[in-house]
Formats: sequence, C-alpha cells, structure tokens
Amino acid sequence: MDRALVRALRARGLDVVTAFDEGMIDQDDDLHLDYAAKHGRVLYSFNRGDFYQLHTQYLKHGKKRAGIILAHQQHYSVGDQLRRILKLSAAKSAEEMENWIEFLSAWG
Repeated sequence: MDRALVRALRARGLDVVTAFDEGMIDQDDDLHLDYAAKHGRVLYSFNRGDFYQLHTQYLKHGKKRAGIILAHQQHYSVGDQLRRILKLSAAKSAEEMENWIEFLSAWG
C-alpha cells in the first residue's frame, strides 16, 4: 500500500489500516480477509485473481466478510486511486459493502 495514498485517505477522514500496521505482511490472503471481516474492514488489494477467487469461495460457503475493493496494480496514480476510493466510499455504506466486491475501475 502506497504510504501517500494511506496518508491522503486518512487526511480525508477514512479509517485506514495497512497489513504492515497490523503485522500481517507475511500472512496468507485468506487470513487477511478473515482479519478484515473480524474487524469490519473493507479490504483493498491489487491481488485481483486470488481475492476474487476467495470472494467466490466465501460466497459459496456462506462465510461473512466486510467487502473487497480490487484494482489493477500500477494502473492508477495515487491521486486517481484516492478519487475513486473516495467516490466509492461516498456511494456505498459499510453495510452495502458487506459480502460485496467492487473493482476500482468502475469508479472513474
């Protein structure tokens, strides 16, 4: 996660934590998703393939989670990511994101 993006999101009032902040850098993807669900946090990742697959598995097994936002890595500038995430967060509540997946590309 780009530190500039994290600072910019926090400066605009979003409650953001990173895998580094939470000591989860070397953890498996499913543990990241479980952590996010336990703490009511939407997960943002560039790891589109793995997290989309986990999303599908969670739905199939009725496992709850807080939501996922996926983006293409190195496709968006920090400013573009910021604008798109802010637009998404203004449009969708935490409740609407529950068990949902969004692609950052849809919020341009």
